[in-house]
Amino acid sequence: MEFNLTVGMNAKVEKVVGEVDTAQAFGSGGVKVFATPLMIGLMENAALKAVDPHLPEGFATVGTHLDVKHLAATPVGMTVWAVAELLEIEGKRLLFKVEAFDQLEKIGEGIHERYIIKLDKFLEKAVNKGK
Repeated sequence: MEFNLTVGMNAKVEKVVGEVDTAQAFGSGGVKVFATPLMIGLMENAALKAVDPHLPEGFATVGTHLDVKHLAATPVGMTVWAVAELLEIEGKRLLFKVEAFDQLEKIGEGIHERYIIKLDKFLEKAVNKGK
């Protein structure tokens, strides 16, 4: 099946870092700064938003691989955003460049891989796992 996706598609998502978004609150560290797992989630969300709206009904993407560096700490109250750009399309495999920023600097960067899936087949397999 052909998908209406092109290299260069991109998206940006942002949020204000709250107390619940810290490494301390999330349990990934003992510091009150933006948690690495939440930065990664923001990056994944940007990649999803770049391509999923362009897929036919009944299809979506799932994340399968991340290689990310968290470069700088961000305090509570500061706005952070992530951008994702589609670099490669190889059948159902999609490769993205992902970056995250706060109001002063780049805070993260990496590569993210997603695969296009047919929702009904994917969910059926997941529901029947272990049965």
